[in-house]
Amino acid sequence: MWTEQNNTLYSKFEFANFSEAFAFMTRVAIEAEKMNHHPLWTNVWNRVEIWLSTHDANNTVTDKDRKLAAKIDALL
Repeated sequence: MWTEQNNTLYSKFEFANFSEAFAFMTRVAIEAEKMNHHPLWTNVWNRVEIWLSTHDANNTVTDKDRKLAAKIDALL
């Protein structure tokens, strides 16, 4: 579930283990690269946290972020 906070869309994802989390990040990376829209994210063991904002729109949330968030959700 995405929440809008501090001019970003934020979501946290938890997986069974590191391999599943890393596989998810790989799938996200492929979609982000296709859109030329790259997230700020962290990964610790089975948890991935993602923050989306559009840098060329003064680091605010735009439709580009919402579209990438929807693509990320579809990868689960």
